[in-house]
Amino acid sequence: MMNSSSSQHQPLGVSNLFSGFTRLCKGLSVILVGGYVLLQIFPSAATYLALIPARTIPFVWNLITSGYFEQSLLGVAISTIGLLFVGKLLEPLWGSKEFLKFIFVVNFLTSICVFVTAIALYYIKREESYLYTPISGFHGVLSGFLVGIKQIMPDQELSLFFIIKIRAMWLPLIVVLISIAASFFTTDSVPHVPIILFGIYMSWIYLRYFQRKPETNLKGDPSDEFSFSSFFPEFLRPVLEPIASLFDRLLCGRSEASGEPRGQTLGGAPLPGSDPIEASRRRQRGARALEERLAAEKLSASGESGEEMPLESV
Repeated sequence: MMNSSSSQHQPLGVSNLFSGFTRLCKGLSVILVGGYVLLQIFPSAATYLALIPARTIPFVWNLITSGYFEQSLLGVAISTIGLLFVGKLLEPLWGSKEFLKFIFVVNFLTSICVFVTAIALYYIKREESYLYTPISGFHGVLSGFLVGIKQIMPDQELSLFFIIKIRAMWLPLIVVLISIAASFFTTDSVPHVPIILFGIYMSWIYLRYFQRKPETNLKGDPSDEFSFSSFFPEFLRPVLEPIASLFDRLLCGRSEASGEPRGQTLGGAPLPGSDPIEASRRRQRGARALEERLAAEKLSASGESGEEMPLESV
């Protein structure tokens, strides 16, 4: 009887890791897997679903569909796993509606940027491969999720390959460096680089300036900890900050006279959520949510073990 109970406990403990996935993420995962299966049955589907710059007009819908269409088994596996596990963290904090809106906006803006870049490269280099290479994949949004993790819990330490511990704030930069390095060794990874770069950048633009906070009804995250230069090491920030300030003036509407962001003060007093305190609270909520999730999983595992103890003693 002891053997039967202990053998039952192990699968329950392991199953905690693979439980708690949201319905929205499961549905999107079905779309990703279904698109790959469709490609295997009908290879010509890539012509209509992937982003082919020369055919985007009149196939304008591929600016949307390309982001949910994976062309390789490895790609669909990474995208599905990443969506399910990161969605467990971000969707409860943002809400399902905002989470879905983030995915749609980042995917669409990334596709537009990739399309414009491909057209520009064609006119510069006159190589038709820029116009007719099918480009698709969820990795733009997947990379954008890392920006959300950086915003919520930048100081959280994560294990990279179960060996190296890194802070969450460096995840976007690490992914960019890995993708660029991989492009020098495999030609298949070259089209992924602009998608990852624009995915990260568009995610930052959206979260920095446009995401509405339900608790304050304000837009964006003006904290210094989420500035553009915060994605880079300290020694590069003095060079990048003057460039990044141009975006602040353009998108935040900074007043040259007062130096304060318009729309974030009322009668000379800052509105709730527009100062670094609100940013600190957001990070604390993110860290607390992660701790509560880990504690709940540990409690669930220990509770299941505790319920079986009397059976083992009998």
